[in-house]
Amino acid sequence: MQKNSKIFTFSLMAAPTFSTNSPAMKRVGTHNGSFHCDEALGCFMIRLTNKYSGAQIVRTRDPQVLETLDAVLDVGGVYDPSRDRYDHHQKGFDEVFGHGFTTKLSSAGLIYKHFGTEIIAKELQVDEGHPDVTRLYLAIYKSFMEAIDAVDNGINRYDTDQPPKYVNNTHLSPRVGRLNLDWTDPDQSSEKENEAFQRAMTLAGTEFLDCVRFHVKSWLPARTIVMDCLTARTDIDPSGEIMVLDRSCPWKLHLFELEQELKTEPPIIYVLYQDERSKSWRVQAVNKSLDSFESRKALPSQWRGLRDDELSKEAGIPRCVFVHMSGFIGGNHTYEGALAMARCSLKL
Repeated sequence: MQKNSKIFTFSLMAAPTFSTNSPAMKRVGTHNGSFHCDEALGCFMIRLTNKYSGAQIVRTRDPQVLETLDAVLDVGGVYDPSRDRYDHHQKGFDEVFGHGFTTKLSSAGLIYKHFGTEIIAKELQVDEGHPDVTRLYLAIYKSFMEAIDAVDNGINRYDTDQPPKYVNNTHLSPRVGRLNLDWTDPDQSSEKENEAFQRAMTLAGTEFLDCVRFHVKSWLPARTIVMDCLTARTDIDPSGEIMVLDRSCPWKLHLFELEQELKTEPPIIYVLYQDERSKSWRVQAVNKSLDSFESRKALPSQWRGLRDDELSKEAGIPRCVFVHMSGFIGGNHTYEGALAMARCSLKL
């Protein structure tokens, strides 16, 4: 039996308060009953836009009610962005994000596709046409949104019929799902259900904003550093296979993506950077791929496991500190020494 719909409105940090319809306030609809991560996140995101800022959320499956609303997502059987209708359950729906991504979109993915640049531009405090907005728009879809779409559409991460080796219920979608009313709860009212949905919106939305802000504050500046250092690689060594980070930052993901984007040849073999604590220098071998432990070219086998004077004598390079047993990383007290280790390793 269909539950009665309720209209409720709340600020992003406040508890929900039920109210009567207000003609001046936009109304966004989604279905009532059990909820999932995609519509909880979609409702949160659409309220971050100028058009739907502070909009009321209407949870119902009644077609006559849905028809009166300003926007509808995850219910209604219609995808029509010109009318702000964002369902993905109807036969024939095959919308994807584009830009090389082929995962079928959920309602959250649809909202992000159409409003994501506005949300990101606000966080960056720039115009939507700024190139950094596009970079973050794509990066956040890849690192956060695509998984929401895939889980909601039942898409496996791997093309295999083998059962998973372990169960992972710690990611966002199952955590949102666990906020649904428990079947043992004696109060199954619409009010109680809407309160649970508001908590789901807050959970999903907070993690989304955390992701956006991480990309604005950390990811984008690190990418800029790696880009500049990659561009300057031939100034470090004519081979173009040694990169020096002039500032410590997360670099591996950016290096792999930028090498592919810029079609970098030859690829970077060693990355040099200063250790923040010891102030000595590290020379790190780049992995063959982001998920691989195997290096493109490990530091020489005759250096591995040696330290200090013994290593310096073997390498013929003063002030060496160590080389790891696997050869993936080594150290020297000076920049000049670390660079010499990398140059020598290229030849051995």
